[in-house]
Amino acid sequence: MMVFITHDCKSGLDAQALWPRAWLRRCAGWLLVWACVFLSALPSAWAQTPAIELTELRIERQDAALVLSSNVRLELGPAVEEALLKGVAIHFVAEATLMRERWYWYDTRVTGAARHYRLAYQPLTRRWRLSTLSEAMGAAASAGSLSQPFESLTDALSAIRRNLNWKVAEVSELDADTKYLLNFQFRIDTSQLPRPFQITAGGQNEWNLALSRNLRLSSELVR
Repeated sequence: MMVFITHDCKSGLDAQALWPRAWLRRCAGWLLVWACVFLSALPSAWAQTPAIELTELRIERQDAALVLSSNVRLELGPAVEEALLKGVAIHFVAEATLMRERWYWYDTRVTGAARHYRLAYQPLTRRWRLSTLSEAMGAAASAGSLSQPFESLTDALSAIRRNLNWKVAEVSELDADTKYLLNFQFRIDTSQLPRPFQITAGGQNEWNLALSRNLRLSSELVR
């Protein structure tokens, strides 16, 4: 006696057809989950991204002096903020240099001014202290600096970002028939960090916050 065994072709075809659809649905589900995680993390990542941008730079004449006003958009990264909270003072430098333009050689420095900022966190009082001086802050210089307390890091950074009516030159020092160029620079001064932090800062973009901008003076300013 012969026995014939037959397969249900229809059910087999249905299984083969359904398997890719189930696999695609599963993949789509995982992609949706990862997309939600990624999108939810974007705002915090953006908020922690360090940034520096010069939003305002102008020079004006007040009586017999040239004064500078500037505004810098400055956002610190997590590494810099963490160092501050650990008690490491961070130094910032704003420099304005007046250069005499020379077509036949390099421009030469005529005069200039600098502002050095030392920002530190005080854990006991939970307040921020900002010291300002016209030269690099050594142990002796810090004693004679102008210091201000702030309740928050945001308030302290606001005082660093903006300079108003900053005297950079006397008009009597300038020649009315000469062309002048103002070079403005702002940066974190990593040379003032403790040695271990200097080594770490060299390889991190968060510490390399710096900008430079040139502004040509009109002849009316120096006459």
